[in-house]
Amino acid sequence: MMYHIRNKVAVMLIGLAFLVSCHGLEELNENPNQISAETVEPNLLVPTVITGAAKNTLNLGFGDLAGVMQHTQKDGWSGGHNTYDWSNDSHSWNGLYSILTNNKTLIQKAESENLEFHLGLGLVMRAYLFGMITDLWGDAPYSEALRGNEGAAFFDAAFDDQKDIYLGILDDLARANTLLSKSQDSYFGIKGAQDVLYAGSVAKWRKFANSLALRYYMRLSEKEPGLAEDGIKRITTNPGQYPLILNAADDAAMAYVGNTGNDSWPTNTKFDTDSQGAYFRIKIAETLVEVLKSLDDPRLGVWANKVGIPLVLDAGAPDGTDYMLDGERHVSQDIVDAYEDVVGVPVNYAKDYIGLPTAITLGPAFNLKKEFKQGSFNPHVSQLNDIYKEAKGPLLKARLLSAAEVHFILAEAALKGWVSGSPEGHYNEGIKQSLETWGVGGSYNDYITGARYGGLEDIMLQKWIANWTSAAEAWFDYRRTGFPNLQTGEASKRDALPLRFYYHINEIDTNSENADAAISKLDATQFKGEDTSNNSAWSKMWVLQGTGKPY
Repeated sequence: MMYHIRNKVAVMLIGLAFLVSCHGLEELNENPNQISAETVEPNLLVPTVITGAAKNTLNLGFGDLAGVMQHTQKDGWSGGHNTYDWSNDSHSWNGLYSILTNNKTLIQKAESENLEFHLGLGLVMRAYLFGMITDLWGDAPYSEALRGNEGAAFFDAAFDDQKDIYLGILDDLARANTLLSKSQDSYFGIKGAQDVLYAGSVAKWRKFANSLALRYYMRLSEKEPGLAEDGIKRITTNPGQYPLILNAADDAAMAYVGNTGNDSWPTNTKFDTDSQGAYFRIKIAETLVEVLKSLDDPRLGVWANKVGIPLVLDAGAPDGTDYMLDGERHVSQDIVDAYEDVVGVPVNYAKDYIGLPTAITLGPAFNLKKEFKQGSFNPHVSQLNDIYKEAKGPLLKARLLSAAEVHFILAEAALKGWVSGSPEGHYNEGIKQSLETWGVGGSYNDYITGARYGGLEDIMLQKWIANWTSAAEAWFDYRRTGFPNLQTGEASKRDALPLRFYYHINEIDTNSENADAAISKLDATQFKGEDTSNNSAWSKMWVLQGTGKPY
């Protein structure tokens, strides 16, 4: 469980927000209360770093990127979620750099006190956080980031090339693997209660390090296939030296405590009692629902409720017919016609699960909802499963990396001829581990008969499904492979899915020379639209340039 911090020093740590990549460090440099490696207890930093990274991952993967990847849609306040209505003030990386600042202090303290476990953990988290930054934006401050306390010369940090950031990430993970290679009793200073990911298990952190490296080698597979192949072969041919997360029990997943709004699942109705709150405005997406129904997928019932009141068309009934019978709402054809003329999507008469269509203009009116009110309960569409009303629960976790993902990476690598074994075997195991994660592992034998392996598209489809609540990774896979082949909706800002976040206006204004240089290296696509520079969500960063993917 998430560590409940009562120590005053830890509370002060959480409260500090350091804008370390560019300006804003003058006050920090003069702050006599600044937390430093000399004054901090490293175990107090561990939960701060992990919870910050995990909550960021969940907020992306269950937030706007779940909308982009059509896991969910919103029927209220939906622009950034459904239609990619982003701009240069939509997404800032300051929160991630703030976490990295605390993580830097953790690394410094671990180095000064020869705490190898804490150093290995810090390197894994540094790789994870910088990986998220470069995956989302492209080039970014890296080698000169987090150095604002050294003086004004570092206030405007240079942006490193994306390739160099990826190589630095892989170096950190290789070093972490070595640091974490000893037996558990070889380390000292570990306080398991403060490691909210793995309770101080050295072996599990080592698996996380190598699995994260596997992720990034595959990330580079289209751009740098030789490098990716060598790295994946090195890891997979020596499992003793490079253990991986292969079982769902070892997933890098942080549970929520549920004591306050800050440490609870974000759609809970315990602390958010608004009838138009997060739980009610987020609906499972039609795209995902229809795929899951076609596969008779047991995860659908874990993630969504059945529709509250199914609709029935009373063919031949008099105009204006609208009544309830046996828990179903019966309507006449004229009501259906009027609705479809205005809303522009057909009525869905399914009696089990109904998802919200992609980027529709009138989401609050979907499927003959009587009350046109944003983000409120709609009895004619599936709400999220009731577990997502809770503040905590066994399935309510921020998942940083999973066994299912590792097996799907291995399936793709096998398809390329880079690892031993058949792609089908790894594909099947990826499905099995995902089903285990969501508590329906007993359905595997029946399920797999209807989800047979057929190639890359099947691998990526199942990986997309398995990334429920972790849609950032699904987005990065889509950019690299073009799968699943998702389509935009009528209200989408462009006719293609976005590829990156805009560099934020604050970075452009305060670190303009370096930001402009990074923007100049982006490749605009035909979907750039009205964006006035290459700083567009539809521009390609280095890792996508020249690959022809996803478009």
